[in-house]
Amino acid sequence: MNIDKTDRLLLKLLAQDSRLSIKSLSEQVGLSAPATADRVRRLEENQIIEGFSITINLQALGYPLMAIVRVKPLAGQLHYVQKLIQQMPECTECDKVTGEDCFVMRLQVRSMQHLDEILDPIADYAQCNTSLVKTTPVKQRLPPI
Repeated sequence: MNIDKTDRLLLKLLAQDSRLSIKSLSEQVGLSAPATADRVRRLEENQIIEGFSITINLQALGYPLMAIVRVKPLAGQLHYVQKLIQQMPECTECDKVTGEDCFVMRLQVRSMQHLDEILDPIADYAQCNTSLVKTTPVKQRLPPI
């Protein structure tokens, strides 16, 4: 699908606030509301827009700590470790990566004790290297489009 300057602007606006109305979007991109709605629908149909979401303050819900954990499964344990990670509700994101580690995951936890409780079941099957996130100077954002 070819996307033009208007499509790119729509994507940037929706990435900043996915609750923007078609009317507001159309005013900002300089198109009629029906033309704007058609463009957004086309971006969805072509799977450029995969969904709309909200941002939740996890600290306000009792999860003040974020940990980034690099996981290196022991020999023959890759698939089992992957299943363990998938079953962790505190794991908010996990990537299978190249390099020494096989997985890099983000955990949201209530305390250091909670972190230990989550990682203990993996300890017999993988080596974990854990870092606590102090701040996030760059929030999730789009690359140049």
